[in-house]
Amino acid sequence: MVLNRALLLQPAAKGLLFAVCLLPFAWLVYGVITNNLGANPAEYLVRSTGDWTLRFLCIVLAVTPLRVITSTPQLARFRRMLGLFVYFYVTLHLLSYAWFDMGFDLGDIAKDIIKRPFILVGFSAFVLLTPLAATSFNRAIKALGAKRWQLLHKLVYAIAGLGVLHFFWMRAGKNDFNEVFVYAAILSALLGWRAMQYVRKKK
Repeated sequence: MVLNRALLLQPAAKGLLFAVCLLPFAWLVYGVITNNLGANPAEYLVRSTGDWTLRFLCIVLAVTPLRVITSTPQLARFRRMLGLFVYFYVTLHLLSYAWFDMGFDLGDIAKDIIKRPFILVGFSAFVLLTPLAATSFNRAIKALGAKRWQLLHKLVYAIAGLGVLHFFWMRAGKNDFNEVFVYAAILSALLGWRAMQYVRKKK
């Protein structure tokens, strides 16, 4: 265990994690180059980038519980990078939709956001994520102050809810909720753990 904690502190650990987080993106790029994304590559890219956004969101929210439960504070140094990868994949998700579905027509995109609730919810999650990504560096923490910075970054809980709702409405058209329930269960457990920790501190 001590050896594992020491390895987490190695400078190379962040570089390795960065490379691992880029693997889904590299796989998608490879699929585009080799024309190996199925019968509907555009839909595959939109769905895959959305899936990876939710997966990384779950990973980010799992860092603190895992750090506390395993008594491994070294894990905290990876949380910021993982959070930025959430924003990276949600940006790819939005760009894939804007490009392949809407042809980058801003007028049509705006109308579509207003017209379709599940897109409005997804876009709202992206908007809320933007200030979190923009303040994910030390100067922002100093400028905002630790308390205000922490309060701002609690938006991730609302973002998680919006992400699941976006996914739920998207799958409602096909009446396919299996994956939705998996993500909902994971996020509920992670947020529930935080709620229990908050109640314990207040006692």
